[in-house]
Amino acid sequence: MSRINEKFEELEKRNEKALISYIMVGFPNEKSTMSIIRGLIKGGVDIIELGFPFSDPLADGPVIQNASTISLEKGTSVAKFFNIVKKIRKETDIPLVLMTYTNILHRMGYQKFIKNAKKAGIDGFILPDMSIEESKDYLQAAKNNADTIFLISPNTTKNRIEKIAKASTGFLYLVAVFGTTGVKTNIKNYTLKAIKNVKKQTKGKIPIGIGFGVSTPKDVKKYIKAGADAVIVGSAYLKLIEKTKPTQLESKITSFTKSLKKETIK
Repeated sequence: MSRINEKFEELEKRNEKALISYIMVGFPNEKSTMSIIRGLIKGGVDIIELGFPFSDPLADGPVIQNASTISLEKGTSVAKFFNIVKKIRKETDIPLVLMTYTNILHRMGYQKFIKNAKKAGIDGFILPDMSIEESKDYLQAAKNNADTIFLISPNTTKNRIEKIAKASTGFLYLVAVFGTTGVKTNIKNYTLKAIKNVKKQTKGKIPIGIGFGVSTPKDVKKYIKAGADAVIVGSAYLKLIEKTKPTQLESKITSFTKSLKKETIK
């Protein structure tokens, strides 16, 4: 059983839902990345989503795009990323998910990249631009090595949800809003309806995580109430990191994480 599956089982026993926190590795720099990770751990995060920078991040809004650009400017390479993952692994067993774009894996070769990622301590992958139709080689390489977390949106058809859910392991990522990440809008009724419909369709076979535009404890509470098994918070962390002095990063991240995690406990 994967670390991600174990985490969801553990939370279920405690009657809790999962808080998944996204950060961009190497933003604003490598040293700060470790302070942020420690803040997340102290704050009670359940799963950490680690962004690897990409030059053309189509699914990401301006906040994550900016973090990606800075990370690349600071020299974040695949080798450096894996070294940071190894450092994180020395401090925690929390499940780690790598979020990046298909080209990064394809360039090295799915088999090699996933093997190296697994060795470093990565438990799963989120590739927003990986379509189910082109995922055969990726799924084959990831099988028995890492969880493959695919994305669906509120307007994904039932047939397509079925296909995507079948290929997904760890959890299924439901995009809360139409558009890119970090665009803060009010919680939409179509999203709350989508959570209920997807839960009904998947019959509890896979946890449903919701992300994009989730930024406050109030958002977390509402999505959990609607039936989400996990909430994913990203851009709100990056905005906080941007305006926080390096010396205060760990404590600020800890208190923000605590405020979010609190709403996942029934």
